[in-house]
This record gives sequence, C-alpha cells and structure tokens, in this order.
Amino acid sequence: MFDVISVGSATIDVYANTHSELVKIKTEHSSESLICYPSGSKILMHNLNFITGGGGTNTAVCFSRLGLNAAYLGNIGDDENGDLVMHRLIKDKVKFIGTIGKRDQTNFSMILDSIEGDRTILVCKSASKKLDWNKINKTKINSRWIYFSSLTDDAFKAAEKIAAYANKKSIKIAFNPSNYQAKQGMKALEGLLKHTDLLVMNREEAALLTGLSKTIELKKLLKALLDIGPSIVIITEGKKGADCCDGKHIYHIDGSKKKPVETTGAGDAFTSTFLGAMIKKKDIPACLKLAAANSASVINYSGAKEGLNHWDKLVRKAKASPAVKTTKF
Repeated sequence: MFDVISVGSATIDVYANTHSELVKIKTEHSSESLICYPSGSKILMHNLNFITGGGGTNTAVCFSRLGLNAAYLGNIGDDENGDLVMHRLIKDKVKFIGTIGKRDQTNFSMILDSIEGDRTILVCKSASKKLDWNKINKTKINSRWIYFSSLTDDAFKAAEKIAAYANKKSIKIAFNPSNYQAKQGMKALEGLLKHTDLLVMNREEAALLTGLSKTIELKKLLKALLDIGPSIVIITEGKKGADCCDGKHIYHIDGSKKKPVETTGAGDAFTSTFLGAMIKKKDIPACLKLAAANSASVINYSGAKEGLNHWDKLVRKAKASPAVKTTKF
C-alpha cells in the first residue's frame, strides 16, 4: 500500500531566462501584470534550462522526500522526454504506476520569467490529457490518499473514475484544481469534488469555482468551499499567505517576504507538503508551517523540484516559519 498517489501531469519545463519587461495595467475595476517582448525583435536569452515538472510529478517527488511511500499515476509519451521524467522519478524513489502512450508526446512547457520573479508558462498538454481509465492497472490503486492536480479532456474523465474507485476503497482524496478547471464551475468538477476531503485553491480559483467575487469576505469564501463537501479547505494568496479552515477554526499563515528567484512549483510544494504532514499526523498549524517552509525554499531556485526538502531538514526550517494565527470560524 502507498501512503499517497499523485495523479496529474508530467512535463518537461524549459526555463527561458530573458529578464523580460514587466508591464502593469491598472483600471478602475481591475489590475493585471503582463510579461512583454518587443515585436519583431530577436531576444537574447541568458540561459536555457530543461527540468522535469508537472503537478503530478512535482507533488509525487515532494511526498517522497517527506519520507512517504509515493507513487505517480499519469500518462507520459514513449519519447526522450518521457525517459527524462522516468529517470527523475526513479532518482527520487517514486513508483510509476501510470501508462506510456506509444504515439504520445510527453508534455512540454516554456517558462518565461519577469524581473520580479513571476512567470508566464506556455504549455503543450499532449500525453497527460490522454490518460485512459481502461489502460490503468487498478490493482496498483492502493493507497491511504490520492492527490489530484489539474487534468483535462480524457484524463479528467479518468480522474473522476479513479476518485469513484478510491471512494469505494475508503481512500481519502485531496484536490488542487487549476484556474481553467475552476472557470468551468462546480457542476463540471462534481465528479471529483463530491469525493474530496482536502480542497486547495488560490483566491481567484475559489471565486471562479463558487461564482463569488474574489474580493468577498474570506470567511464567506471559505464557507462556500466547505459547503461543497470537503472537511478541510485552504485558500492561498501568494505573498499574503494562506488560510485553512476545518469548519471550526480559521488558521492563517503569512507568505514569504523574500524576493523569489522563480515561483514555479511553489503552489505544488505548499499543497503537497500540507497533505504530507497531515499523513504524518501533524496538526493544522504544524502542517501550515511545514508547507510554508517548503514553498519558501522552492522559490529560491529555478525549477519546481529543486528546492524541495527532505523531512528532517524541513522540520528544522519550519521553526523559522511565521506564526499561525487561529480564529474561530
């Protein structure tokens, strides 16, 4: 039996370091930051790095480094990039229980940086969206928890069936949907949401999912997520930190004040560390401090996996995490 199975994408992330311009547009009703390049120009890159990423493998590696028996379930291509993904999973002691598409191309993304450490990601989702329930070895779906990151198309249909199968086997479920999934609304995600025990989203995603304004009072937004059915919900807000609610209390932890080198993978690190600490029987304040410490470590590196800590080192780092503030719900 595994402690946790991560279901999601596997990607080759290409980091293009260009120190591009960051343009901020603010209107009466909204604000937006844009990474900009001059049209018709040839842009000199300072360096180009190829690193494995994807929500499924990022979280699986995080779980493994926390000392958990972790597996990755997803579809990768039968290509050189797929070999790179498999090599990294083996290196980090993650069991691969997914499928390999003979004619599929492993996911590929180009990550464009900005001078403030934020990024824009150009993603080609190929193999990951072709995960097929009928090709999965169901005997391998034997775990205490299953963690779902973002999946689309046929892969989301497979995820729904995995969740239903897990529910019958009393396997708990954590779900971290993406922005484009949240835009579809609760009805579209019902197949996963109705089985979810831990739901994690950022404020914008939570507002999109519930149909509420992202400026609404936090307590009301948390309640709307709890009303969906999970026993624990988390809303993250980047530098502002994160809030967790179990229906009785709201727990808040501030975000990192350090200037990030690059922010890709910070959310995956936070969410999977929180769940990993839960699996290791830590209480919510401890889970938040550990999650904050691992997320803060990841943003010091280029690459979603590079700053992930092993358990003992993370416990030491978490002592310096911000204090958790607790209020009644």
